[in-house]
Amino acid sequence: MIWPFKPRYRKQIARIEINGVIASDTRKRVLEALKTVEERKFPALLLRIDSPGGTVGDSQEIYSALKRLQDKVKIVASFGNISASGGVYIGMGAQNIMSNPGTITGSIGVILRGNNIERLLERVGVSFKVVKSGPYKDILAFDREMTDPEKQILQDLIDISYQQFVQTVAEARNIAVETVKNFADGRIFTGQQALELGVVDRLGTEEDARKWACELVNLDPEKTESCTLEKPKSLLNRVLGNNQVSSKLSAAQSWVEFEVSTSGLPLWLYRP
Repeated sequence: MIWPFKPRYRKQIARIEINGVIASDTRKRVLEALKTVEERKFPALLLRIDSPGGTVGDSQEIYSALKRLQDKVKIVASFGNISASGGVYIGMGAQNIMSNPGTITGSIGVILRGNNIERLLERVGVSFKVVKSGPYKDILAFDREMTDPEKQILQDLIDISYQQFVQTVAEARNIAVETVKNFADGRIFTGQQALELGVVDRLGTEEDARKWACELVNLDPEKTESCTLEKPKSLLNRVLGNNQVSSKLSAAQSWVEFEVSTSGLPLWLYRP
């Protein structure tokens, strides 16, 4: 006997937010949410992205999970205030992309930074004695200048990561690789320009994207509810509520921790 009524979740669309820099915490949360989307058999997913990007590996894992989900769920990505670098990469995991006209997007490229405080250390009389197994074990050491061979090693690393990014955009948006390279030089552009380049499909708000997702699975946009899948808040956060001071301090702390933890790593990240 065929049950004539759709399960509750089949009458809703799922919604996932990706905010701030993309790192391991974001990856874990989003992958868990995507698993829930699949298990509950939501027909469509609205993916709201408001991120400057982040780490390469975490962005790739989220993208791969979205690609696997495409066979079962219609996915619409909505680019918010900023969806750049790794945010763009994740968006490539959606079959359909909508952006605000003024969204800051693009920044398709790779960046790796290190610090050289050798002169400062000399002033205060501090030096380091290093014993290493090979000439490149302390590559990007902060107490000395890089050698030319080290620069070449890191440049090769960046070039490979960049090629992966370009190839993904080209395949996802059905654009020739050479065409993508014309605008994938690290520049940022607006949502309007992204539409002209073929990086996004339509211009509109998150609400427009929600309606689009509903229409793709034959649900009435005026009657269909969105189920936002998010990590449960801690007791402390629930008590404090939306305390702006606490929120800003937490964001600042998270950014500092991200900068420290990713020092010397290639990033898909827009740095204004």
